[in-house]
Amino acid sequence: MSAASDTVAVAVGDLRRLVEAVLAAAGVPPRHAALVADGLLDADLEDQSSHGVLLLPLYVERILGGSVAPAADGRIVRDTPTSIVIDAENALGQVTSEKAVALCITRSRAHGMAAVAVRNGFHFGTAGRWARRIAEAGQLGMAMSNTRPLMPAPGGAERVVGNNPVAIAVPAAGGHPIVADVALSAGAMMKIRFAEATGAAIPNGWATDADGRPTTDAALAIKGMLLPAGGAKGFALAALIDLIAGGLSAGAIGDEVRPLYGDPKLPYRCAHFFLAIDIARFTPIELFAAAAEVFAAKVRGSRPSPNAGALRMPGDRAVAARAARRERCPLQRSMLDALTALAARLNVAVPAGLENS
Repeated sequence: MSAASDTVAVAVGDLRRLVEAVLAAAGVPPRHAALVADGLLDADLEDQSSHGVLLLPLYVERILGGSVAPAADGRIVRDTPTSIVIDAENALGQVTSEKAVALCITRSRAHGMAAVAVRNGFHFGTAGRWARRIAEAGQLGMAMSNTRPLMPAPGGAERVVGNNPVAIAVPAAGGHPIVADVALSAGAMMKIRFAEATGAAIPNGWATDADGRPTTDAALAIKGMLLPAGGAKGFALAALIDLIAGGLSAGAIGDEVRPLYGDPKLPYRCAHFFLAIDIARFTPIELFAAAAEVFAAKVRGSRPSPNAGALRMPGDRAVAARAARRERCPLQRSMLDALTALAARLNVAVPAGLENS
């Protein structure tokens, strides 16, 4: 559904109020509802709709099904000056990630670097959001997560590792951190689900059907397997993320992580890992940020290939999208209809601005 008539521009404030109200009606405390709404809206505002309000019905189903604990915020089970393990106890992922990142930043300032591993977690949105938060505090940030298996080993015909995301962010003098945020499959499952929801085809090379045949049909891909980005290289990185996040947290690894879109009564059990490094322990932050900005300017100003558009650094597209969507956010009409139906189910009033979109 790519026609302009299938997309509506909704007021960001109205959309945020609706998301918070729906979560509150599902039993989420106000502070937690605000954190989740911020995370979902951030993704939509940065043109990463596969991690945006599309997920709200899933979150609600899992809360109502009992596999997500809406009031939980994670319990610290191991604590040293530079390393912490949090048992999320099936809390909302944005809530435990907020806690983990705050701990990373505080401990890194005190000790030079710090890491937090989280077990028994839930979907935390985009990894880049959390790495960027650390970079905005003047530190080098990393965030990663494991997911249920979706990709085969090179040459294999069975799902053994997830399309595990990793994000790295550093501060730059231009005011916006440089952020690399990648899932290690050729295409993220959330994007494939978004394609299925909107009736779009997926690119060649993203996935196979259940028998291992390449497909551009999103529905067949969901039942099949994702293909790793870069072949064996992407698979190798995804496997190591599984071991880092799941292993350091003493949490789930591989098929111990359950399907996100599976039985809403069964906890997801993913694991997260966050790392902050205090750049000032190595070099003055001003020098680092200036060097990063000079390098970024060289990349953006480098000679493009024929017919290429503007050249970008990692994270530039998200910055541009956010600037363009400061007040109004494009949303598929089918997605808006799904949100209003969910609101009606929970007896939540839809803001007038959304009803008239």
